[in-house]
Amino acid sequence: MKQSMLSNWNLVRFLRLGIGIAILVQAVIAKELLFGIAGLVFTSMAVFNIGCCGAGGCRTITSGAKTITNTTKDITYEEVV
Repeated sequence: MKQSMLSNWNLVRFLRLGIGIAILVQAVIAKELLFGIAGLVFTSMAVFNIGCCGAGGCRTITSGAKTITNTTKDITYEEVV
């Protein structure tokens, strides 16, 4: 858990963290509970590196999947005059 919090920081993760902190600050200033919850969600998404589908849940799994072979047939055309 500690390793996932400290590694793989990229631009999107920093952006989520910045948005989360900005929402939390705004929630404290405006004394709004809903903004505070949204800020906690965005901040925790950045800190724990999770998204809507979880950590890496949106990628497709290709191992063990069926591969589609492209078979083509030659088409002969007849000229009509």
